[in-house]
Amino acid sequence: MELNRSDRLLLAELQRDANRNQSELADVVGMSRTSCWRRIRDFEEAGLIERQVTLLNPRQAGFTIQALCLVAMTKHTDQTRDSFERHVSQLPEVMECYSISGDRDYLLQIIAKDMDSYNDFLNAQILRHEAVQSASSTFVLKRIKYSTELPILQTD
Repeated sequence: MELNRSDRLLLAELQRDANRNQSELADVVGMSRTSCWRRIRDFEEAGLIERQVTLLNPRQAGFTIQALCLVAMTKHTDQTRDSFERHVSQLPEVMECYSISGDRDYLLQIIAKDMDSYNDFLNAQILRHEAVQSASSTFVLKRIKYSTELPILQTD
């Protein structure tokens, strides 16, 4: 999808706060309300805007443990990969899952209420999966930067 400057500005503003009304967005990006509404619908239909969500503060919601878990597979077949990927896709504690290069096969971002619940989750949901050979965890001590915003304005 080809984006002009107004499109990129509109997308940047939507990433910052999707709850703004269209009149306010239109004013900020220099479009008419109708044009603004039409472009948002175009972005949704094209799949550029996948969905709109509310971001919660994990600590305020009671999640004190954030772990990055590296997983090594027993075999590298389509069946084992598909099985594991379907499994982790169903786990709400897995915030993100990436197939990665290197000596490990997957990187999971996992959130838990506390260390006991993380340990239970790791043992019951990850290590017991038939496709998993091993897993190692690194725990986040402090979040320095977190953003869901793509640098859409940097493409000028």
